[in-house]
Amino acid sequence: MILFRLAVIYTSLFCAFSPVNGQIQPNIVIIYADDLGYGDLGCYGHPTIKTPNLDQMAREGMKFTQFYVGASVCTPSRAALMTGRLPIRSGMCSSRTRVLFPFSTSGLPAEELTIAEALKKQGYHTGIVGKWHLGHLKGYLPLDHGFDRYFGFPYSNDMIEYPGKKPPLGKYPP
Repeated sequence: MILFRLAVIYTSLFCAFSPVNGQIQPNIVIIYADDLGYGDLGCYGHPTIKTPNLDQMAREGMKFTQFYVGASVCTPSRAALMTGRLPIRSGMCSSRTRVLFPFSTSGLPAEELTIAEALKKQGYHTGIVGKWHLGHLKGYLPLDHGFDRYFGFPYSNDMIEYPGKKPPLGKYPP
């Protein structure tokens, strides 16, 4: 069902805004954040956290309200977003949750079609900023998967642990 919905979204975007029908292609901006809850932004109803710029983007663009995450952690979720496929089908998930680390020697397989590659076929220029986390070696980086530009870092495994106690709300360690 998830794949069907993604296929419908991708097809709708490509058909509705393709150069063939003479319409100007819209800008497509996808904001993807690790560990962001559905209700953590003002545009999704958070009563106290102020997100005016994101709220404006939601008002003026598309805001999705019915969706599923590909997995509970970053690597397989990012693979699902980039490919429109369940992470298990691209090898980015297994019987255990898979997260890539600095010692990992693999990444998103080259044969996986990414949203960047699909958009380039429709005449888009593509770029990605921020964490990739789908492989850090040659052949697995964003420029190897259809992105024209990349400014970011290949992975981030800097999860902070507070043994025996909860982290302080809204505080970062020194």
